[in-house]
Amino acid sequence: MGIVKISDLMHGNLRITSIAMSRSINAQAEHWLKIGMLAELYPQLNHQELTRALVQAELQGGIDIARLLDDEPANLQREGQ
Repeated sequence: MGIVKISDLMHGNLRITSIAMSRSINAQAEHWLKIGMLAELYPQLNHQELTRALVQAELQGGIDIARLLDDEPANLQREGQ
């Protein structure tokens, strides 16, 4: 684990949303990182599909980018594409 430096504005945004979502600031930041990573890897998916992918990934032990890029699970691709 390491330290990630972010702007004061982003830290404030994290504080507000972490309270709203009942998460710690670190948990909110990690959530945004995961959603952002999946959004870049799978731009064809909408937010609901990305959220489902996060749940599926947690059921399989978490997100491992190496595994995502090697396997590209069919459940992360929009149906019909």
